[in-house]
Amino acid sequence: MDTFRIITDEDQEPIRIDRFLSDMIPDMSRSFLQKLLKEGLVLVDQRPVKPNYKVGPMEEVLVSAPDQKEPDILPENIPLDILYEDGDLIVVNKPKGMVVHPAAGHYTGTLVNALMYHCKEDLSGINGVVRPGIVHRIDQNTTGSLVVCKNDFAHNHIAAQLKEHSITRKYRAIVHGNLKEDTGTVDADIGRHPIDRKKMAAGVKNGRKAVTHYQVLERFGNFTYIECQLETGRTHQIRVHMSSIHHPILGDDVYGPANCPISGLKGQTLHAQVLGLIHPRTETYMEFSAPLPQYFEALLKKFRN
Repeated sequence: MDTFRIITDEDQEPIRIDRFLSDMIPDMSRSFLQKLLKEGLVLVDQRPVKPNYKVGPMEEVLVSAPDQKEPDILPENIPLDILYEDGDLIVVNKPKGMVVHPAAGHYTGTLVNALMYHCKEDLSGINGVVRPGIVHRIDQNTTGSLVVCKNDFAHNHIAAQLKEHSITRKYRAIVHGNLKEDTGTVDADIGRHPIDRKKMAAGVKNGRKAVTHYQVLERFGNFTYIECQLETGRTHQIRVHMSSIHHPILGDDVYGPANCPISGLKGQTLHAQVLGLIHPRTETYMEFSAPLPQYFEALLKKFRN
């Protein structure tokens, strides 16, 4: 009998549990998962649920199933930019273009593949074989600091901090236009876009609380360099919020203009610079800073000149 224990993300949108599990455990068919659900072999926070139950943020899902073949996710010798590492945590500076964990269309070259090679067996197992060690994510084309947990003790501790919104997360971004104020806050619920289900949107019905604070660092006429601090951590939060106030992030072809005004720029200019948390073992506050990537520095230099 295989047992899978998964703690959902802090920004997990309500989704049918059979669909959620088919994404999380891709080697199990949806019909097989529905069978397990009907047999009471799937528990959410220690309670059996039905196939139409909608799983939400920071819930513990336990799946008991006959032995299944694990998905073929292999360690890969991919260089990691490590900001900090000890027996409980590893903090990495994720490069642009790298997907955090395997998913449809991305089963190789992910951060998880690289971590499996570097950490060997030392990754938490709470989020299953597809996402070992992963407790939070940043987008494929967002760069910067990301904490990964090496054991379940650390994972539970960091997950609790994420749930309480006590982790410090500061981003650097370049946005379109000239922001009127030097500081500001976007307080607008975020949920799935009512028409384009691949996108998120601000101010939608049944959206979830989302707050982003921003501060202007430099102004470049048609563009503004800012720092954003997350109070919450929803999917695409900064990208959606800045777009909602008509200052989308430069290079964001999902929430901004289809045609990027900067030749050769691929993906949004968004960097997770500062990550601060309470260490699960020592219970002391630690803060990590990921340097801006070279392309970002070059773009700032170009604007300054």
